[in-house]
Amino acid sequence: MPRPSRRSLLRGAAVAAGAGMTTAGLGACSLLRGDGTVRTVGDAPASTVLPAEDASAGTLALSSALLEAAAVVVLADEDSAPALAALTGPAGIPLLIGTGEAVAAELARLGAGTIGAPAGLNTGTLAEGRTLHEIDLAAEDPLEDLPTPRLEQPLEGLTVLVDPEQSPALAAAAGALARAAGARTLRTPGGDPGRSAQSVAAVKEAAGEDPSTGLLALGPGFGAADAWEARLHRVLTVPELPGGGQTVFPGRRMVAAYGTPGVPSLGILGEQDVQATITRVQELTAQYQALTDEVVVPAFEIIATLASSQPGADGDYSRELGIDGLREWVDAAGEAGVYVVLDLQPGTESFPSQAQLVEELLTAPHVGLALDAEWRLEPGQKHLEQIGSVSAAEVNETAQWLAELTARHDLPQKAFVLHQFTRSMITDRQDLDTSHPELAMIVHADGAGTPDDKLTTWRALQKDLPAGIVMAWKNFYDEDAPMFTPEQTYDVEPRPWFVSYQ
Repeated sequence: MPRPSRRSLLRGAAVAAGAGMTTAGLGACSLLRGDGTVRTVGDAPASTVLPAEDASAGTLALSSALLEAAAVVVLADEDSAPALAALTGPAGIPLLIGTGEAVAAELARLGAGTIGAPAGLNTGTLAEGRTLHEIDLAAEDPLEDLPTPRLEQPLEGLTVLVDPEQSPALAAAAGALARAAGARTLRTPGGDPGRSAQSVAAVKEAAGEDPSTGLLALGPGFGAADAWEARLHRVLTVPELPGGGQTVFPGRRMVAAYGTPGVPSLGILGEQDVQATITRVQELTAQYQALTDEVVVPAFEIIATLASSQPGADGDYSRELGIDGLREWVDAAGEAGVYVVLDLQPGTESFPSQAQLVEELLTAPHVGLALDAEWRLEPGQKHLEQIGSVSAAEVNETAQWLAELTARHDLPQKAFVLHQFTRSMITDRQDLDTSHPELAMIVHADGAGTPDDKLTTWRALQKDLPAGIVMAWKNFYDEDAPMFTPEQTYDVEPRPWFVSYQ
């Protein structure tokens, strides 16, 4: 019987892995034969974030964390790493990026006697005292001349989180390295394990009951090493948002019905009862979902305190619906998977003091907050006689309060919306504090009119927008001429993360 080629063996290994066989199982079977010993550290290391200033440093850090020895190692540069990773991963051969002194030191530590490198890669002095095989990626079996590795003590309980957005080359090479050690990888875009329902479920499965071991993250996008275990704990314990995951953006977009219950003149939310409004916003959301692969979540933006032409008993020109007037809508939305943003029109009251009026509702995981600066008055002013405004300092005070509330109650990230259609509505906007990871900060372009008018406002609000703030769009049924269709709305650049209908 003719001897099967290495290529057919690797194909068989890949099929077996796809059918559920682990790398450890392959290590024990006759497919992995030869003299290329790979020995791991034995036990899954403590959960941490490994440094990765660049792709080379990342593979070196991961190799050091996973491996004690490797008789054969493949080297790559960033251009060749993805293609080589697709080969070395199934073969069980460790892959490093780079050819500098740090790589030489790691090869010595591993005791690598054989190295492979793509044709044309300058390995310098790395081949001295070692067997060098040039790898022809165009060949039928590029790894045919390399020893077949034999894995000892596979790290079956280890998961390596990699961020493909940080470095595709590093993510690919790390996946191959982890597989060579018998571990698995979890692609985690943006370094955010709470971004989606899928990422949360994968982290929960990997962590089991103890997140303190066996979950390595690679690169600074995952945050500080000393905060990693606490971050994992949040992923395991914090409720998820409508649409899954624990961070508002990215990972989902939202389409909202705007208004206040029982007041049709203020927006479509008040044109029907709560159940009919849920159906209406779900139908709107479906039109947007057809335009994207991203999750699109239905939402309510409920005016919780209404600007008033009369000062009222408290003299603040704002009428509060109160907790009892809002609870039916908030609870029904949560049960239906609809996100809720409570909108404040405070008159002469401050945003922090009005936010505290709805604190009880903000402790729900699916409820965020909006500040409507158009209706923030100074003493002596009246609504509609001028456009209101708020200082960055007052916005920051509100944000600080909301972030602390979110952290104290172990809640997922909250939408924090700032309504604006003129630059003067938020003074000293450059001083906005965007450093709260508990909040997704959004500038809501609240202008009505012709398409040219709306796009002019849209562009003006993005000028000098502080980093860490995303954009939202509003469509007006009665005041836009004409109103944008869903397709036209999603053609706006940048694409809005939050779209509301009034």
